[in-house]
Amino acid sequence: MAELTYRDAVIRGIAQEMSRDEDVVFLGEDVAKAGGVFKATVGLYEQFGPLRVRDTPISEQAILGAAMGAAMTGLKPIAEIMFSDFIAVCFDYIANEFPKSRYMTNGQVKCPLVVRTGNGAGSRFGAQHSQSVENWCMMIPGLKVVAPSNPRDVIGLLAASVRDPDPVIFFEHKSLYATKGEVPDGEIVDTLGTAKIVRPGKDATILALALMVPRAIEAAERLKAEHGIDCEVVDVRSLVPLDTQTILGSVGRTHRLFTVEENPRLCGWGAEIVSIVADEAFYDLDGPPVRITTPHIPLPSADLLEDAVLPTVDRIADTVRRSLES
Repeated sequence: MAELTYRDAVIRGIAQEMSRDEDVVFLGEDVAKAGGVFKATVGLYEQFGPLRVRDTPISEQAILGAAMGAAMTGLKPIAEIMFSDFIAVCFDYIANEFPKSRYMTNGQVKCPLVVRTGNGAGSRFGAQHSQSVENWCMMIPGLKVVAPSNPRDVIGLLAASVRDPDPVIFFEHKSLYATKGEVPDGEIVDTLGTAKIVRPGKDATILALALMVPRAIEAAERLKAEHGIDCEVVDVRSLVPLDTQTILGSVGRTHRLFTVEENPRLCGWGAEIVSIVADEAFYDLDGPPVRITTPHIPLPSADLLEDAVLPTVDRIADTVRRSLES
């Protein structure tokens, strides 16, 4: 075991797959000698050389167009879009090109690529560089969407994404890059579409993703210590495919459901999960599902205002407590 930062886990995960398979290539803005704007690709250029680790122009459409061409002709590209907000600049590739290529060619062309992107708030980058946009991508048939919350899962889910025959959007939360976690030695490979119960409990299920996972865990520990409320925390990890079996199983045990979402409230990923639970496990519920979200507003730049709109440990714990006691 080794303690790695989330940032170092990204580097290790990419290096693991590039070492294993010479067809894996990596491209993006300032990812080579500069080591990435978030320093999450340091050393890859020196290890794998300029043919496999390539800087690109400042053009998100060019990055994804090159990645798609590489994937269609036999390579397995990992492409970096610096900020997930910039997915909007190249959304045609993500919405129309990548996910439709297998269908449009009757299976003759595959598009095995990964788009890595820095996602989420907490770094004071303002409304155009701080959005949490997993829900933009999860609505598109043909895409897979993952968002790890810890260093170990970064490596395992990235490996699964690179080895998958379909396009995967891989969200790395910017506010997690400096966080640390224990990571086993050797190769790590997960399975896409698997959630994890990261804290067992019996009184309520809390679903969370990425940065919201450690906040949900801390809130659950506070609820147990101060109020005797025992919450089960589920790290969703993968939005597409979605592990409905683990989610429904947890709700069936606890009979209450809370989602903690950094997405703006309207059309967030939690709304889809609440809909699934209402369809398939309505009679397991002892109360209405509750979504704890960011308001439907552009994210503020000011630190106090940004902190005020994101789901906090205090807000999670207080919402769960008041809902269970009402």
